[in-house]
Amino acid sequence: MNLAKFERYPLTFGPTPVEFLPRMTDALGGKVEIWAKRDDCNSGLALGGNKLRKLEYIVPDAIASNADTLVSIGGVQSNHTRMVAAVAAKLGMKCVVVQESWVPHEDAVYDRVGNIMLTRLMGADSRIVEDGFDIGIRKSWEEAIQSVRDAGGKPYGIPAGASVHKLGGLGYVGFAEEVRAQEKDLGLTFDYIIVCVVTGSTQSGMIVGFAADDRADRVIGIDASGTLDQTRAQVRQIVDNTADLVELGRAVRDGEIVILPDYAYPAYGVPSAETSEAIRFAARTEAMITDPVYEGKSMQGMIDLVKKGYFPEGARVLYAHLGGAPALNGYAYTYRNG
Repeated sequence: MNLAKFERYPLTFGPTPVEFLPRMTDALGGKVEIWAKRDDCNSGLALGGNKLRKLEYIVPDAIASNADTLVSIGGVQSNHTRMVAAVAAKLGMKCVVVQESWVPHEDAVYDRVGNIMLTRLMGADSRIVEDGFDIGIRKSWEEAIQSVRDAGGKPYGIPAGASVHKLGGLGYVGFAEEVRAQEKDLGLTFDYIIVCVVTGSTQSGMIVGFAADDRADRVIGIDASGTLDQTRAQVRQIVDNTADLVELGRAVRDGEIVILPDYAYPAYGVPSAETSEAIRFAARTEAMITDPVYEGKSMQGMIDLVKKGYFPEGARVLYAHLGGAPALNGYAYTYRNG
């Protein structure tokens, strides 16, 4: 496997910390060790998060294209559009982001706080569009790209979550390589990795990265999209493309792509009572802040899997914390009493 041949533009502090979570481990019965890899603490750029790992491999291509404007898309509380706005500011480029109405959530401040506020603070042109949730290529995004051209600019398009970009899976191949090095330093091995999946390139990169030592089926994707078939198909596509790029040397089998659909309810970006309990649990055991869109649902999934005995006794489970805490501000009424 060859990740080193791809140019990477450093946007992060380096390898992210891995930490044991003793109070969470004890609260879940003590039979399964819970660890976290803190990709929420990976950068000084606007509170960081998983999208920066992907953008490190996309930025060199954007610079080589002589673009002057990054154009991307997400929901109103998108972590990804916040990170694209941050990267544009860091590079001295302009930024246009389409913020679609992906979440059927009503809160008085939803479109004025958290991710979208930070996006605007960094000077991005944030355009709210009424279209609903879809992880695919969006007409509103294509129209935004054209609007930059029409104004005489040179756009560089980055799709939702950086996922179906040709280089979108590379960052999380790097995550797997990083984990292997940390395991060596710690003198232990993680038996399972828990990760949230929506647009797909975070889990896809991990699957390819861990396929190199035949652990791809230990990457447990917790679906938060609520559109399982579409997400699974997109993950399959990104896995195949990324495996080719890094010369994995073999096909990834369908059985190595594990996505659990049980925790996405009631809808993308809408926390169930169980999601909210998981958010409180992580906050009160480890002061680890998770959000209602991504991490709350993967935390909910991990808690449920531990309680159901999905993991054998003595297993080490690594929770991939992808960031996203700013979105909590958009749910201020839901969590007004904690």
